Amino acid sequence: MLTSHTADQVHEGGSLADELAAPAVSRAYVCQCGRPVYLRNSQCLACGTPLGFVTARVGMLPLAPVQDDAELFTVFGEPQGPRYRRCANFSTAAGCNWLVPEDPEADKGLSHTHGLAPGLCLACSATRTIPDLSVPENDELWLKMEAAKRRVMSQLLALGLPISTRLADPAHGLAFDFLSNLPGAPRVLTGHQDGVITLNIEEGDDAQREKTRAEMREPYRTLVGHFRHEIGHYYWDVLVAPTPWLQDFRALFGDETQDYGQALQRHYENGPPADWALRYVTSYASTHPWEDWAETWAHYLHMADTVDTALSFGVNAVNVELTSDLFTREDLWQPEHPDADRFLEFLNGWVRLTNVLNELSRSMGQPDFYPFVLPHAAVGKLQFIHQLVTEQRGQSAPQRAEGGEPAPVQEPPPAGDSALVQELPAEPALSQQDQAPVPAEGNTAPVVADAQPANAEDVQQQQPLAA
Repeated sequence: MLTSHTADQVHEGGSLADELAAPAVSRAYVCQCGRPVYLRNSQCLACGTPLGFVTARVGMLPLAPVQDDAELFTVFGEPQGPRYRRCANFSTAAGCNWLVPEDPEADKGLSHTHGLAPGLCLACSATRTIPDLSVPENDELWLKMEAAKRRVMSQLLALGLPISTRLADPAHGLAFDFLSNLPGAPRVLTGHQDGVITLNIEEGDDAQREKTRAEMREPYRTLVGHFRHEIGHYYWDVLVAPTPWLQDFRALFGDETQDYGQALQRHYENGPPADWALRYVTSYASTHPWEDWAETWAHYLHMADTVDTALSFGVNAVNVELTSDLFTREDLWQPEHPDADRFLEFLNGWVRLTNVLNELSRSMGQPDFYPFVLPHAAVGKLQFIHQLVTEQRGQSAPQRAEGGEPAPVQEPPPAGDSALVQELPAEPALSQQDQAPVPAEGNTAPVVADAQPANAEDVQQQQPLAA
């Protein structure tokens, strides 16, 4: 059954996240008036208090305007605390509700985040390219892309994962290109290379995304899922390839040095192996060790955020009757690891919860909330990712080891004169028109290969980021 706990009960009896050994990221935000608020809000609908996401606090907080400057805020009840401004994209179609510290030195917050553009928050500083906003429907699609990205980035912050934008690390930093298909040009494909994540904004169109999902016979396709998968490739480059974790990765996921292009071609020509469901979280994970990693990584983030959200609101499913068996120590990669029991409780808490959520979805005539069955062989891979993520908490951004970078899948082409990237304004601007576009630098155009076999020419950059 589902049980509900008030905030007072949770504090008195201990954290529900502790009970189920979840990563313990709170998703239950509260206004100063005591009413619940949510990650997408910029104002409390009950009392009108302004709200904003503070990266240093990893949460949505009520704000109080500073008396001598209406554009400055402090956290409500902390008049002498750090001051913040709205992200410059608050007034654009992106509708960003994250905050920018007025004095970064006074509010260093998270030591593992690096690289803010002037006037922009961490999430918006990571967006390098946006679609052409002169196309009317692109406003809404850009909004959906940014909202999904903020959701995922807020989870990365809460998990203590390092985030360095392209501004801090021009060679390997995180950057997002949100592109649309152009008439007469090759189709934009979703993918990752060297920290640059490209997404076709048509994925923000619910009808088009469902059409693609059905055509590709996928059980699940969402914007948040795309971000979590592609960010997995980024973190493989950052946390696995240049570190001692690589040896254990190869033992669990396989040898990533096998030809990626050939592996993709085999997958799309022949399909997955007949026994894929016994070894992988999805059929696409069977394509190549890199894709197995990215799919498993995305599943771990799905699990962590969903369990944490449920527990944040006092929902658990401990007494649920299961349609499948729970996992045991024998399923783990390292059953004797000190954190093994906690991970196992987290994993089995997820199994119980998804049984309930699937039944709730069926009650509404909707597809299953979680249309997957975790094979026993994937549990060890999930534990590997759990231990890797746990190790990152409290650490600063890792140093890349010389020679630890994997070879690129394809060599990107030189960008043409029409390729435009984010210009960093000297001060926050109010609209996209306030910025002049600048040409992309040489070989910075991303290469993508996740949606189907791709050519380097399949990507074109279109618009600078609106600030």
